[in-house]
Amino acid sequence: MTENEIIERALKILEDRLRYEVNVTLDSPRAVKEYCRLRFAECESEVFSVLWLDNRHRLIECDEMFNGTIDGASVYPREVAKRALQHNAAACILTHNHPSGIPEPSQADRRITERLIEALKLFEIRVLDHIIVGHNECVSFAERGLV
Repeated sequence: MTENEIIERALKILEDRLRYEVNVTLDSPRAVKEYCRLRFAECESEVFSVLWLDNRHRLIECDEMFNGTIDGASVYPREVAKRALQHNAAACILTHNHPSGIPEPSQADRRITERLIEALKLFEIRVLDHIIVGHNECVSFAERGLV
């Protein structure tokens, strides 16, 4: 079994636990960062994803919504809102990777986060965090007081 196959199996186990175990929630930035780092750190291009949560912050689904290039991805709030309603989500966590390996938020990252917060607020869906994944570390907007 290759390393990638082992990581894929570990992610599947983790996602199953997050979805089906009653008392497992994604309500700490540390837990979310660990999950996102495992899932997205090795992506070669930028991937913008949303972790959809129920009203108890249990994982409904992790959607890889937009794929980009080595230095950006176009994100469309309309599509994010549409997917939120399809999942009947109560909350969400935004996440994307920086293929450069440096997870420092850009101005564009801050702007899209603000736009998505405003768009989802219309449907009473809370944005709990935005996690940016680098190679060895992640940055949480919630921990920095940006959401």
